[in-house]
Amino acid sequence: MGGFKKFLLRGNIVELAVAVIVGATFSGLVQALVTDLITPLIGALTGGRQPDFAKYSFTVNGSEFKYGDFLNHLLAFLIIAAVVYWLVITPMTRLVSLFERDQAATTKQCPDCLSEVPVEARRCAHCTVELVPQSEQP
Repeated sequence: MGGFKKFLLRGNIVELAVAVIVGATFSGLVQALVTDLITPLIGALTGGRQPDFAKYSFTVNGSEFKYGDFLNHLLAFLIIAAVVYWLVITPMTRLVSLFERDQAATTKQCPDCLSEVPVEARRCAHCTVELVPQSEQP
């Protein structure tokens, strides 16, 4: 039982649980925004018969296709995807590129076989061609 307790109290599990809860709450908030504000506005602007997009549907051979509800979910997905991209992916990409730019190169490419070799290597380990170490280059 002690191992299970340690597993549950590890930082990653707790952080993941918090992220799932916040994500679910944010999803509900965006769904309410789309259902209660955006799609009724679109319905009003397009002169639809009903201000509620979720009720838009058509029937074929007795089967009802609720395309309005699908549009609500599609709009919510697009809003969530845009927020995740602009507030998570873009800043993380910039941060990672800043860290990578500041790091000194530890390897170089062999001019003969194009494999990765240490910067200070005098001979390629793959093709044994002689290399000039970076410290000896003019």
